Amino acid sequence: MSAAPGKEKRLPRYAYLTGDNREIYTRSTLEGKYGLLPYEAFWVERQRFLYDHGYVLRPRYWPNWKPSWIGTDRHPAYCEDSIVLCNYQVLDARRSRDNAVVAIKMFRRDSQELQVSNYLGSLRDSQNHTLPVLEYLEDPFDARLCLMVMPYLRPINDPDFTTVGEVIDFVNQTLEGLAFMHRHRIAHRDIAAPNIMVDAKALYPNGHHPVRIDYSADAIYELKPFPRADHKLNYYYIDFGLAVRFPEGASSYVVGDVGRDTDVPELSSHVPYEAFAVDIFALGNLYAKEFEQRFNHTDFLLPLINMMKQRQPERRPSAEQALAHWLRLRESLNKSVYRWRLGSKSEPAIGRMFNDVVSVAWEGINNLKKFTK
Repeated sequence: MSAAPGKEKRLPRYAYLTGDNREIYTRSTLEGKYGLLPYEAFWVERQRFLYDHGYVLRPRYWPNWKPSWIGTDRHPAYCEDSIVLCNYQVLDARRSRDNAVVAIKMFRRDSQELQVSNYLGSLRDSQNHTLPVLEYLEDPFDARLCLMVMPYLRPINDPDFTTVGEVIDFVNQTLEGLAFMHRHRIAHRDIAAPNIMVDAKALYPNGHHPVRIDYSADAIYELKPFPRADHKLNYYYIDFGLAVRFPEGASSYVVGDVGRDTDVPELSSHVPYEAFAVDIFALGNLYAKEFEQRFNHTDFLLPLINMMKQRQPERRPSAEQALAHWLRLRESLNKSVYRWRLGSKSEPAIGRMFNDVVSVAWEGINNLKKFTK
């Protein structure tokens, strides 16, 4: 039923405060519980500049913002403007010309990240799986800073992987992307799950909130994404803050006990190590932790993982060799495994059997629908 003209649409009951809660939340709001955090002020100062360049920030980051729930019985948790940033360096915005959600990152102009990102962005190649940069903006207040506008992306495992084919596609793209970077003499040096992200717009056709990502854009309704297996998703390497671009013929040895993956055995602040070999180990370790150790039906990855995670760096393959090995391994797989369900290794045997049967039944129904269309 549609709402009557001039009447606000009635929201779910949980979006409203009741009884004494109204006074409690009003008091806490006036006392500053939901106020802007110090690092959010950085973006408020740049709201007008970004608006003039075609990027619209959420109401919270406009000057003179007032909490939208004041004077109402709305619960702050379900008001979009109560939600704060998770990462002070990155803010979401909407591009005014097409309403697309973008991410804007603040960083130093003299940083390695700017140089590497700029170079990678200039390379047009289908194997380039690094985050594309849409625009660079000089910061209007601090000549040392730059604002980088990028597509908005989600964590690779939210929503989680559900079929073997999704894992295969992830390995395809990430190995291809690593070989591409190394071919251009760039070592990432910080490969880990948080530094590879996915463009998942196809799974959320009506969008979602950019911070509370499992909820609608207005932060009221919990969303259920479309199945990953039915949509082509693109994965991207991000965060080149530790990356190095080596001149042709130059040594690729570096020092520094850096990066998210603390399992890399050779990391050292004093003894030089080969940067490209670290990337190989870290990506193999990601495959192990995100897939082989978590899910059934992923043991086909073990030969690749074992090869990439050799403790002696010189025994690891190059990125090109790892990619070639993977392509041969992938070709040996029966195509039927692509639709196999990824059951958790912690799942009880009876539960796994039941869920596998249900998964096969749904697959049969989906195939029948496609055949009868």
